[in-house]
Amino acid sequence: MAVTNLTITALAASQFQDTSNANAAIVVKNSGGTFFLISIDNTANAAISYVKLFYTAGAVVVGTTVPDWVIPAPASLISPIVCAPGIVFAAGLQVATVTAGGTAGAVSPASAVVVRIVYT
Repeated sequence: MAVTNLTITALAASQFQDTSNANAAIVVKNSGGTFFLISIDNTANAAISYVKLFYTAGAVVVGTTVPDWVIPAPASLISPIVCAPGIVFAAGLQVATVTAGGTAGAVSPASAVVVRIVYT
């Protein structure tokens, strides 16, 4: 896993990138903010993957903690989702990727899933 946070000065925003997002929740931001775009690159997988977003800075147990969003990422595709004018999260934002939707899914995809999120 390689996690990067970049500052997008012209937009006063940041870009989070995880080149191998899996079944452990990764902190995007540990305080409130707004996210504007999520891009999911599932081209390395022949099966659908599910990206789970958690609006919290607290502990997340993937497979137990109820996600605020579950986004299906079709096999072999890049899925960009623009959230205009932005989706506010009050306490923090974390992300994980698994092979089953809903709360209970907790198994990592077979190959790397790249997740990028633009947020403030």
